[in-house]
Amino acid sequence: MSTIKSIIIGTGSYLPTNIVKNIDFLNHQFYEKDGQPILRNNAEIISKFQDITEIEERRYADDDQLASDLGYLAAKEAIESSGIDAESLDYIIAAHNFGDIEAGDTHVQIMPSLASKIKHKLGIENPNCVAYDLPFGCPGWVQGVIQADYFIKSGDAKRILVVGCETLSRVNDPHDRDSMIFADGAGAAILEGKTSTNSGIIAHKTQSHTHKEAYYLYCGHSSKPDFKKNDVFIKMEGRKIYEYALSNVPLVVKEAIDRAGLDIADIKKVLIHQANGKMDEAIAKRLLKLYGKTEMPEGMIPMTIATLGNSSVATIPTMLDMILKNNMETHELNEGDIVVFASVGAGMNINAVVYKF
Repeated sequence: MSTIKSIIIGTGSYLPTNIVKNIDFLNHQFYEKDGQPILRNNAEIISKFQDITEIEERRYADDDQLASDLGYLAAKEAIESSGIDAESLDYIIAAHNFGDIEAGDTHVQIMPSLASKIKHKLGIENPNCVAYDLPFGCPGWVQGVIQADYFIKSGDAKRILVVGCETLSRVNDPHDRDSMIFADGAGAAILEGKTSTNSGIIAHKTQSHTHKEAYYLYCGHSSKPDFKKNDVFIKMEGRKIYEYALSNVPLVVKEAIDRAGLDIADIKKVLIHQANGKMDEAIAKRLLKLYGKTEMPEGMIPMTIATLGNSSVATIPTMLDMILKNNMETHELNEGDIVVFASVGAGMNINAVVYKF
């Protein structure tokens, strides 16, 4: 009996052209969560921020672009790179957190779904191509890949497009220093079911922690009292997220690797959600420690956060696309290489996928 494997046959990404550097935040007035102004010099705040997150700049979408527009551009590139007919897609899964938001507004538009908008923009007429959205925090794209794997292995689908798109700049509170973390972007991949192959998705694992952790990331009002009182912005408990991620992400990644019957020595790269540079490095070190390792192999943890910031669901598919298209210096993936996609985010959710090229 043949076994169906889910293979990535095409990838795409879209990086907005507007580059926002840390220096652009020098004139912001930042406030604490209790509404008190932060009296420290902004240059000092930004310097400490960059030291912790490693972010130097990020990308923001044009005013006339919505998240679904970015998702469409990434999806179009993925379809072109795969060489398939878009009409042959069985599913389009669009991962996001905030839907489409107009520039200068924070009100979310999720009807029609972003997946439906992307399908419409692609001009796909096939009614058997099912389009739906997946809000799952930053791990949304990875979870979309996991769902696609289930559809393919069940025989329900042959080809699935998974898109991650976000315009977090639209829900940034300009008076919250955490807002400097977030960015816009989109990434996409097409998975296809194939038999008689050793490549594809080998194993995966997902967890949701909600007992104490559900509101570590949430929507709330501006840190500045009376600023846009009717609007809500993305908010986070940074220290709690950091501690949570370090304690739990390495364990989930290890369980996925264990399920694959592999060891950390078999893994060429770990493509981890670009949330915070120092946090990602600490997660990687703890993962290696679980296997009794103390030294990280060179090039094992690719990083894009310094120049692209945290674009949530888009960080992993964007990084994957950049590596596969030789747009990341010193990083490449070849036939036989095994990688892990791993993410953590609002929910709080964690997931990991083990994949062989």
